[in-house]
Amino acid sequence: MSFRLSQRDKDIIGFINQFRAVDRDSLVELFFKQLKLPINACNSVMVRLYWLGLIERTQQYSPTVYLPVDAKIKKNSQKILHFLSILDVYKQMHTYGVPKQVIVEDKPTGRKGGIEPDLFCIFKGSPFWVEIQRNQYSEQKMQAKINLYEEFFFSDEWKTLHWQPEDRAAIFPSVILITPVRYAVSSDHIRIIQVASIHELMEKYKSSHKKQREERPKSSSSSNGIKINLT
Repeated sequence: MSFRLSQRDKDIIGFINQFRAVDRDSLVELFFKQLKLPINACNSVMVRLYWLGLIERTQQYSPTVYLPVDAKIKKNSQKILHFLSILDVYKQMHTYGVPKQVIVEDKPTGRKGGIEPDLFCIFKGSPFWVEIQRNQYSEQKMQAKINLYEEFFFSDEWKTLHWQPEDRAAIFPSVILITPVRYAVSSDHIRIIQVASIHELMEKYKSSHKKQREERPKSSSSSNGIKINLT
């Protein structure tokens, strides 16, 4: 018996392949919330895709977490929590606007020992690399991480990344550190934003934007994209 997949089915499978681990409630929020019984509809679709062998699942978590069929992750692995934290950042962004050019566990240098941000995306028209710090690290270790970004900045390799605009100068992404702890890290060359969540980032952006509007009659300067002074 053959089954025809809907576009939503294909989108869900693609999303799970992209984010590596996706919980049921996130699928409800992103794909089913407009329906009358969104949880029931999601459960029905996910059971069907699972029995068709198009996705995997682990019931070590509640609600169920879905994985790609070729997932090289044990079903009780801590790596699942890592991917769910990346998904949570994406969902927070999604409430303010759909992120574009999303890359989970980006490796822009293409080699070991380079920067490996948890997430790359273009959000609100600006490119960002996101580092999610679920554990507390030393100041030295965090500064070493920032130093790797500076090394990449000076390499100029970033200017040829596929998402760079064709009609204007290349842009080096801002680095968002999602962390409950404020680290004393710095760079003279790249913008580092430390926040506990994307919601906090957007609150700071709104406050900054409001202040700019209030001061505009006194100044001729203008600002493009998300520019927030968090220092």
